[in-house]
Amino acid sequence: MRTAKLPKVEIAKPDRVIAKNTINSIQSGLVFGYIGMVDYIIEKMIKEMGENERTVNIIATGGFSNLIAAESKYIKKIDKLLTLEGLRIVFERNK
Repeated sequence: MRTAKLPKVEIAKPDRVIAKNTINSIQSGLVFGYIGMVDYIIEKMIKEMGENERTVNIIATGGFSNLIAAESKYIKKIDKLLTLEGLRIVFERNK
């Protein structure tokens, strides 16, 4: 009820993590929070698989992949069409 006056914001990386206004604070939480979440999940997956972070190939895909991959410790490649390419391969094999 009390957050109804918070503004809608563009999903964009702010210049700093510690913001000085509401819009940049929301952006910082969204962008840097998501980057932290993605890196944490990747780190846990690497450990669970018993792999070394230098031997795994992490590819980001999707609409905000550039934003996340630019700051990630693990993502080294971006392929925005990976999902569609996979669907194309499945389609071709099932003709």
